[in-house]
Amino acid sequence: MDFKDYYEILGVSPDAEDKTIKKAYQKLAKKYHPDVNPGDKSAEAKFKEVSEAYQAISDPEKRRKYDELKQDYQQWQKRGGRGDFDWGRWQAHPGDGGHQTYTMSPEEFAEMFGGSARSGGFDGADSFSDFFSTLFGGGQSFGFGGSSTGVRSRAGQNLDVDVQVTLEEAYNGTKRVIRTGEKQIEAKIPKGVRMGSKVRLAGQGGPGIAGGPAGNLYLNITVSGDPRFSRDGDDLKIILPVDFYKAILGGEVRVPTFGGEVLLKIPPLSQSGKKFRLKGKGMPKLEQPRQYGALLAELSIVLPDNLNPQELAALRELAQKRGIT
Repeated sequence: MDFKDYYEILGVSPDAEDKTIKKAYQKLAKKYHPDVNPGDKSAEAKFKEVSEAYQAISDPEKRRKYDELKQDYQQWQKRGGRGDFDWGRWQAHPGDGGHQTYTMSPEEFAEMFGGSARSGGFDGADSFSDFFSTLFGGGQSFGFGGSSTGVRSRAGQNLDVDVQVTLEEAYNGTKRVIRTGEKQIEAKIPKGVRMGSKVRLAGQGGPGIAGGPAGNLYLNITVSGDPRFSRDGDDLKIILPVDFYKAILGGEVRVPTFGGEVLLKIPPLSQSGKKFRLKGKGMPKLEQPRQYGALLAELSIVLPDNLNPQELAALRELAQKRGIT
């Protein structure tokens, strides 16, 4: 029977703390898990080996006994390793444990495998090595996955995906193809989403554990800027350029909206910065998509840049009459 260096198998030092041992085990178990390596016998063997090592040195009593054995074994090697090592003095007695099964908790599954704890590819029923059984008792096995190992059913892991939409897409609602692992779904993004909105897709997250329900998928929404509009809650704002003559004399201007252009009547002598509120021309409300905010249009007077000499002379005459020099 060969001695097994459980610390070396897990890649930790003999004085490693419990959390370091657990972290090393989780990393290796995730790497060699049979669900990740279907049909790979070498990965399955490695998975059993790291599971055995963790079972041995994660338990304080087992670790104490193993450390004493290791020290004794190293002393025997220093003496030249003559004769057979006396395994008998370390052999577990009939009352030391008997048949035991180590069952990974759902929390460990979720932490290691992202909520995936399928058991179809590997039942974990094979015993640990003779070395382990000699030291700690026979009948040891490693169980995980289905209900036969005692794992209670548990909902799968919730997943988050970042999704960016344009302001116009937020106005109209849109769709995105989302890929999570091997799964692909078409997600509907409702009208009125805002920066930081979270869209919940029930049952589209990680698979459940031991028959539990699947987790949820959450879309974290980012809304990109628009060259025409800025947003304030459910209201939109726009700077509306108006030519000099129309601002003085009044008239109609076309105002763009996401629902199409509308006409806005400008009264005579309208000042730059004057605001108009167009009710119902803003963003749809997320909770009540048939209701809309307002569009706030702010006038920005644009001076003519192609006045001829006669027009300039007329303006000077008008300015003189009004006492403007």
